[in-house]
Amino acid sequence: MSSRLPLDGVRVADFTWVGAGPFLTKPLADHGADVIKIESRTRTDPIRSMAPFRDGHPGVNRSGYFANRNTSKRSICLDLKDTRGKDLALELIAHSDIVASNFTPGTMDRLGLGYKDVLEVRPDVIYLEMPMQGNAGPHRDFRGYGLTIAAAGGLLGLTGHPCRPPVGTGTNYPDHVPNPLHAAVAVLAALRRRRRTGESQYIELAQLESTTNVIGPAILAAAAGISTDRSANQDPVAAPHGVYPCQGEDRWCAVAVTTDSQWAALVRILGNPPWAAIPAYATAAGRQAAHQALDEHVATTTAGRHADELADALCAAGVPAAAVSDAAQVLADEQLNARDHWKMLDHPEMGRSVYDNIPYRLSATPGHLQGPAPVLGADTREVCLGLLELTPDEYEHLAAQGVVG
Repeated sequence: MSSRLPLDGVRVADFTWVGAGPFLTKPLADHGADVIKIESRTRTDPIRSMAPFRDGHPGVNRSGYFANRNTSKRSICLDLKDTRGKDLALELIAHSDIVASNFTPGTMDRLGLGYKDVLEVRPDVIYLEMPMQGNAGPHRDFRGYGLTIAAAGGLLGLTGHPCRPPVGTGTNYPDHVPNPLHAAVAVLAALRRRRRTGESQYIELAQLESTTNVIGPAILAAAAGISTDRSANQDPVAAPHGVYPCQGEDRWCAVAVTTDSQWAALVRILGNPPWAAIPAYATAAGRQAAHQALDEHVATTTAGRHADELADALCAAGVPAAAVSDAAQVLADEQLNARDHWKMLDHPEMGRSVYDNIPYRLSATPGHLQGPAPVLGADTREVCLGLLELTPDEYEHLAAQGVVG
């Protein structure tokens, strides 16, 4: 196993903000890239102002949401609307391998930091933009966040009961999974190609198109004329399949039965309730057809059981099941802690705080969290005097005028 991180020597000029963009550059930083987050003191990253805050006290350096998506990075503050700030940004880009942004289409061009501008200072740059709906088409100028993209991309339309409005996924799913991870793979592919050819590459990741990949089976079904309406917890091959109430306040157990042997095990563990002998439940097809009544029967029986004990018993018998955990229970989860998923890092303002560890392990070149999320502008002076070679007097002059900070 090499002690050298896989992306050592790669530098990223990170203009991304909010959710999808920072979650793209985070794995790069965690695997050794020098990710320099370009921020502004007059218009901070909105995610810095999003709860939850450490100890319940708001502040630009106290958002857990921001912290967990920006480990291992450096932060500098530049006024990109000032020509001198823009020139410093271009100088930083000249020392960078990757430029990433997720602004509205045309924003980087108006700042003088578009792909063509950047090619003049870094001809072999990998340049990524993440426009919501692409740089072309009638909706190119539409703005939005993960929630609106999930709605436009069909994801929300598949969540909930068919007779009720969509319930969503409980989070801005496109910001956390498809869009940043698709973008990261694209960046790595472009870096590999540049290693062979020495050539630059422009990457346009349309977040709407990336999100539609999440519902690929539903799109194929719709193309074949098959209904793709919301179906709550119903599954085409499993019954019972759902989340069932258990003993205690807001305690639940998820169960999925896909075979006759699993059905027999479920019935046994539930104490052979009388309703299990209903003839319609004897076959998988019958259980599917009567899934609503079956769910009601299962729920009346599980309501008297402890969620953890029921899940353990079902799993031991080969029935897929799990107790539904809240956030505190996930932090205490035996499996996650055994795998060292939770990491404690010392933050300059928040103190010792919990972070997600990297969820995938590379056997030969593993990454790790290099450090906590940066305080706003924490590295401006270091980057300007070191990488950008400003003199201390030049830096202090620009800082006094708000160009850097």
